[in-house]
Amino acid sequence: MESSASGDGSSAADAATAAAAASSSSGPSTSDPAFSAGGVGGPSATHYLAKRVLHGSIVQHVARGRFRSEHLWEIVLCKETSLELVVVGEDGVLQSICEQSTFGIIKDVGILDWRFKHFGIWPEIEGKEILVLLSDSGKLSLLYFCCQMHRFIAIGNIELSKPGNMRDQLGRILAIDHDSAWVAIGAYEDAFAFVHVGKSPHVYGPNREIVERAKIMHVVYKSSDIRGTVWSMCFMRTRCSMDEYYPVVAMIINRKGSDVNELSVYALAANDGGIQYLSSFSEPGPLALDISEIPQLDGFALLFRAGDILFVDLRDPKEACCTIRISITGSLIGGQISVEDSCRGLDVDDDVAACALLELRDSGNNIMMDDNYMAIDGLDNAGSMKSRIICSWSWEPDAVRGRPRLIFCLDDGEFHTLEFNWDIEGVKVLPERVHRGLPCRPLLWMNRGMIAAFVEMGDGMILQLEHGRLVHKSAVQNVGPILDLAIADYHGEKQDQMFSCCGMCPEGSLRVIRNGINVEKLLRTEPIYQGVTGLWTLRMKRTDTYHSFLILAFVEETRVLSVGLSFNDVSDAVGFQPDVCTLACGLITDGLLVQIHSKGVKLCLPTTYAHPEGAPLTSPVSVVWYPDVTISVGAVGQNIVAVATSNPCCLYILRVRSLSSFQYELYETQHVQLQYEVSCISIPEEDPRLRTVSSAVGGGDVRKRKGNNLAAKVDVRMFAVIGTHKPSVEVVSLEPEEAFRLLSTGSISVNNAFGAPVSGGIPENVRFVASERFYILAGLRNGMLLRFESDTSKDHYFPGSFYKDSFTPCVNTPLQLIAIRHIGITPVGLVALRDSANADIIVLSDRSWLLHASRHSLAYSSISFLPASHVTPVSSVDCPSGLLFVAENCLHLVEMVHGKRLNAQKFSIGGTPRKVLYHSDSRTLLVMRTGLTGASCSSDIVQIDPNNGILLSRFKCEPGETARCIHIAKIGSEQVLIVGTSKSIDRPMMPNGEAESSIKGRLIVLSLDTLGSPRESSSFIPISNLSSSSHTGSFPEIVGYTTEELSSNSMCSSPDDVCYNQIQHEQMAGHLRSLTHVTFAGAVLAVYPYLDRYVLAAAGNTLCVFGFVNENPHRMKKYAVSRTRFTITCLKTYASRIAVGDCRDGLLFYSYNENLRKLELIYADPAQRLVGDVALLNCQTAVVSDRCGSISVLSSPRLEVSESPEKNLAVHCSFFMGEIAMSIQKAAFRYRLPIDNETDPVLESAYNCVVASTMLGSVFVMIPLTSEEHHLLQDVQERLSVHPLTAPLLGNDHAEFRRRGIPSGVPSILDGDMLVQFLELTSEQQQTVLDTAPSGKGPLRSISIFQVMRTLERVHYALN
Repeated sequence: MESSASGDGSSAADAATAAAAASSSSGPSTSDPAFSAGGVGGPSATHYLAKRVLHGSIVQHVARGRFRSEHLWEIVLCKETSLELVVVGEDGVLQSICEQSTFGIIKDVGILDWRFKHFGIWPEIEGKEILVLLSDSGKLSLLYFCCQMHRFIAIGNIELSKPGNMRDQLGRILAIDHDSAWVAIGAYEDAFAFVHVGKSPHVYGPNREIVERAKIMHVVYKSSDIRGTVWSMCFMRTRCSMDEYYPVVAMIINRKGSDVNELSVYALAANDGGIQYLSSFSEPGPLALDISEIPQLDGFALLFRAGDILFVDLRDPKEACCTIRISITGSLIGGQISVEDSCRGLDVDDDVAACALLELRDSGNNIMMDDNYMAIDGLDNAGSMKSRIICSWSWEPDAVRGRPRLIFCLDDGEFHTLEFNWDIEGVKVLPERVHRGLPCRPLLWMNRGMIAAFVEMGDGMILQLEHGRLVHKSAVQNVGPILDLAIADYHGEKQDQMFSCCGMCPEGSLRVIRNGINVEKLLRTEPIYQGVTGLWTLRMKRTDTYHSFLILAFVEETRVLSVGLSFNDVSDAVGFQPDVCTLACGLITDGLLVQIHSKGVKLCLPTTYAHPEGAPLTSPVSVVWYPDVTISVGAVGQNIVAVATSNPCCLYILRVRSLSSFQYELYETQHVQLQYEVSCISIPEEDPRLRTVSSAVGGGDVRKRKGNNLAAKVDVRMFAVIGTHKPSVEVVSLEPEEAFRLLSTGSISVNNAFGAPVSGGIPENVRFVASERFYILAGLRNGMLLRFESDTSKDHYFPGSFYKDSFTPCVNTPLQLIAIRHIGITPVGLVALRDSANADIIVLSDRSWLLHASRHSLAYSSISFLPASHVTPVSSVDCPSGLLFVAENCLHLVEMVHGKRLNAQKFSIGGTPRKVLYHSDSRTLLVMRTGLTGASCSSDIVQIDPNNGILLSRFKCEPGETARCIHIAKIGSEQVLIVGTSKSIDRPMMPNGEAESSIKGRLIVLSLDTLGSPRESSSFIPISNLSSSSHTGSFPEIVGYTTEELSSNSMCSSPDDVCYNQIQHEQMAGHLRSLTHVTFAGAVLAVYPYLDRYVLAAAGNTLCVFGFVNENPHRMKKYAVSRTRFTITCLKTYASRIAVGDCRDGLLFYSYNENLRKLELIYADPAQRLVGDVALLNCQTAVVSDRCGSISVLSSPRLEVSESPEKNLAVHCSFFMGEIAMSIQKAAFRYRLPIDNETDPVLESAYNCVVASTMLGSVFVMIPLTSEEHHLLQDVQERLSVHPLTAPLLGNDHAEFRRRGIPSGVPSILDGDMLVQFLELTSEQQQTVLDTAPSGKGPLRSISIFQVMRTLERVHYALN
């Protein structure tokens, strides 16, 4: 992707366009090229696809459960529009398992523990807990984790209301009872319901076929007599007889017209099934906020209030009473909370109580804050915060019996625990302060004393309770909200990086976000390794933790290097033939290495010089086996070697035996002539006979595979996987006492859209993978990746032919082609991350990818690294999880951190970073900050080196002044930075959208000619000149960043480390120099350059055009003024077009008449729109986001001069993201697959794309499509949206969700998140989807899988 800032006057192309536009800028005209078909920017696309390339990271709800297996604890993070399943390792690091879009907005979450219920009724969910979600769909969604699909799938969506997002309809809050049989659900106001949930079994036919699938059974009991807003609720175990009232729920309600919240108790009457009111409780004092039943203490609950906690006795639900009051109004410095036996409280805060009527608290403290919709744009500490409020809490999951413990976090960042001790004297409460940090919500107490604490606008934490104190274990990265972004090329690599302003004071930070899986670049050599043909690492023994040798094969030589602190050449001590090209090598048995080359196979026993456990001899022991013909390929396994020749096409099986001490023989056991030449061989790293199925499937549920429970019962033939020139993939037996046997065969036959075979389908690499079910991977020479599977019986992991003792006839079992993907055009290499059959695999072609072995079909992610020709895992004491890549004739030692959640480098910047610009000339960042705590200023603009976070220069605003916007402009030959400010800390606009008249602002021009440049030492520095042809001596020294840089560059540290990079003020070189400034009657909220010689500034509702006399940046002059009805929030330009976004009237197009010096409104938005940001694609087309979560493409039609500009912009297409986009950038993708024809007219030029960042921390990319592509993918999307495997998780109508708030008749932008699910399916499932008929759509149109795959692979390739 190539970044391109729209409207930047420094662009040569735009400069030429600006000159053409300026010559005829007297007003809009039908003859103006700006208004001809396509506009200045070329043809305007009207079809788009929107894809989320980075999921949001702000966690709003969290749940703990056993979702994949009854033996594994996992955590679900709910991030409003997406779900993420994670695990916390023993080291406290949060690792992501999967993440998926929900196609709806999550409101609340719960867990149904059905692990020990209904065994044999529903096999798919046995032993697993059920995730329960409440959402805007109006449905109660029950989800289970499908290990085969590696994602959550809905097993039931119980409809509660329709459409589900109204304030008086059920769908805001839920609670689940202890027996996982009842769910209580509340609306925003007036509505409440009990839902009884269960499940029915499968119905089988006479031949055990499923006639009717199992389903969720439910009964809903509704009530509309609440007459108020439910703030919180929980089920209670009471002394009431179940024959009288059951279940019983306690809830905090704000009654309409009341200034206080009351605790009310409702129950379901057993006699008539109606919901009855039992009692209420209201204690004078602070406002009640939340309620929770106390585990193990049936009938008791905690009532959380603003300043205290009440211990409430609800054993008799008709007579609630308070027995203990726990005060939390102590000193912020650390005064302990106090416990009182009485409940004499404080006066009620009427102002706080009044906030309860509708807005509620979607976050911990929102009820105490100003909920103005522009809060994110205003002060960094909005509102007057009432202290000592519990914003989150969690119970200890495995507390000592009779002693439940609670941990809670206050709004000042203090963490406390409460221990409840029940004895004959009653309940004793033992409080303890355990930590002081940031306010967190939500909070989750996990096993092993670990606690997950999530910060709303900053990084979360994994803490561990040790000896009465919380110890920081690791950080949980959170990039939300992303207030601004800038896209720039990552120099030295052919991919982009995104600089983003993340979080808010005091957790504001600058993040460098890159796509794909992050690798930490540790070391790099000089570019002296030309002609590398092979790369391997070997252990001396199979049980060794670390590798011992690194083997490098060149065209006519082989080198063996020791792995350790220094890589020394030990070729002579190992015994490998140095003057040949090694085809394959491996460890055949402990201490014995095998080298395969074209002339023979060499068995070597290294000396002690090469390895401490080698032979105590002066030279290595070696034995050579020579065939009569040339060897083409080979492989080494445990106690076996397989080699193949091409003329004739033969396969040889070799084994080794010991004759005496240090004497061995390499002998042939089998020799068979094949019909086709062998192209590649792979022998599984583990002996299949020693592998239990439980280890092979990596934690899947294998209880039903009766024949595979014990290793002694798994008597599987030894086998190898070979690829042939037929072309085909075959599995052959390697059993020493049996004749050559073909166990399974898979033919490779791939056709294009026209039905013709695709050439180059010969396997380059093949690999056996043991996952939930075994499969074969084949990487072809034409850049394609294939997955083969075989049918097996339900009691066996392998087909019958794989077992030595089996009643199944030993016939050749066919391998079925399950999935096909285009990786590139170069041959595909497959390298496992570790020596295991279920390890993830690095896929090499034009780019490097990581294939997730346990995933369904073919699922892979890009690796954020250079295209590489070879790779091998390397494990040493200093780098236990290293990878060695060969790229650009260098060896690169990196460490992959694919378990980490985000590929983001963090610089803690102080204050709130609100705007960021990338200055290409100096390769530095210009960042606008607010909310600074220094005495000299509260806002500034700083220049930062993106490599290490060094602050190079700075401009301080005046005391009491806040910077609001910045942009780079070019005045003559000089680059300047234009800055808009506000001379007040108050908000620049009133709640009705009009500008605040009392606020002043400034337009400041800063010089950029004195900008410093990054230090050159921040790049890799090769220092060795050793030739790669040398056979002796030490390995070239591999060096990376200097010691000084290592502490400040996250390229050498994990992005989730505790100690993040800090902006280093002490190394600041200078100050940004002010050239001139102008004062305005209003805050300057938007600035932008125009036509390479003007500057636009928006102050309040005033739009001004400024010029520079004689191109002198010191002499600024106002040329024109125009006014809108409401406050202008953003400005963008493209050539002569000016796009203005305001907070009510939406998007406005202006033109500047240079002759008359007049701004003219020529186009206007057809609808009211609170604009978030806008990007101009050309003079006619703009992409605009609003504060309701939608993004739209608007364009101007041909317009006569006399026509009125009122509401004449046409909305071409829209898309409801469900998230508010704060920043939109225009970018350019050349999204062409390597297999695409370079002369394809559709792909000749770069497409205009849009990148948008959101408040939740998501990043969306919009890609234009041709009409043919759009028509094709629209059909696919409609079918995916109704197929059970890919339909919206929360039960939403997908079309309704993505069109929410969009006028009827406006086409919807295609949903890339929905469409890419097609790539995760097998070929059979893909065909099933295409055969699915959406209701009411008429007869199906025939769609080619090849066409769909090729189009979607283009998108996937571009976005990765």
